[in-house]
Amino acid sequence: MAKRLIIEGRVQGVGYRATLANEAAALGLQGWVRNRSDGSVEAVVDGDAQAVDAIIAWARRGPPAAVVSKVAIEDTEPPPRGTFKITASH
Repeated sequence: MAKRLIIEGRVQGVGYRATLANEAAALGLQGWVRNRSDGSVEAVVDGDAQAVDAIIAWARRGPPAAVVSKVAIEDTEPPPRGTFKITASH
């Protein structure tokens, strides 16, 4: 089950990407996360439904310094198989 997330709010410069990557890896998810030029964070997550639901719930909270105002979620194609990684900004 692959989902694309766009997370808005105070989510850059607060450890959001690194913490999301750690949480996703701990849940056994595959995919990637990156900053976007508009100040949001984008992630593609893939794995079993329960793990994807768990990372979506986490994304709505974020790390302690983050202030999440919105999480947009859409179905997407699964990312290449591998680990969860932080990619270059877009």
